[in-house]
Amino acid sequence: MSCNNKHAVITGGSNGIGRCIAETFLREGAAVTIIDRRAAGGNLAESKKFCFFEGDIGDKFTLERFVDSLGQPVDFLINNACVGHGGLLSGCTYDEFEYVQRVGVTAPYYLTSLMLQKELFTNNAAIVNIASTRAFQSQPDTEAYSAAKGGIVVLTHSMAVSLAGKVRVNCISPGWIETSANPEHSEQDKYQHPSGRVGQMSDIAEMVLYLCSDKAGFINGENITIDGGMTKQMIYHGDCGWELKK
Repeated sequence: MSCNNKHAVITGGSNGIGRCIAETFLREGAAVTIIDRRAAGGNLAESKKFCFFEGDIGDKFTLERFVDSLGQPVDFLINNACVGHGGLLSGCTYDEFEYVQRVGVTAPYYLTSLMLQKELFTNNAAIVNIASTRAFQSQPDTEAYSAAKGGIVVLTHSMAVSLAGKVRVNCISPGWIETSANPEHSEQDKYQHPSGRVGQMSDIAEMVLYLCSDKAGFINGENITIDGGMTKQMIYHGDCGWELKK
């Protein structure tokens, strides 16, 4: 997919999956603007097509200043940023829980609203929200993050209907995606995935790229799970399947 003369805006794009998405769009020729609390260095900062805005998307006025700073129309909005403050078991406070929702749900909504008001979206624009399989299954003490990811899934199909004919809106729910530079995975880690491996950041970035392309023009309001089949496989405590497959 060629993204020449296209502009991608990515929240939380300085590290991890967001950074991989930014690098993928730059590779395809797009101009990329990131908003993040931390600066993005390395090859991103060196690109002439890269712009960085330092700020916390959990703050309303920061979002307004950011949208005012955009120097060109927006073809793709990737709502990637989120944070986690635990939950009931770790004493996540009212303010902490509410902040996670502001970053993970309110900011994507408000960014979209501001861009609509200022008529920044181009024809055939696309929004891709990054959710998580945590929206559908949980580990203990993940209430704040899981609630935000569940919220962005629902926001996706609601926005897709509201923006019908203007902007396509889709969602990706990653499973276990390795973000460290030197991962070490056991055979049991791999066994949990029917695909036989832990996910890579490029697995998500390439799907974002596809959902923004004309090839995905009939995909709208969807949540696409990318987890190597992990959430489809039932593994019971003490399951002998692991022993049989060693």
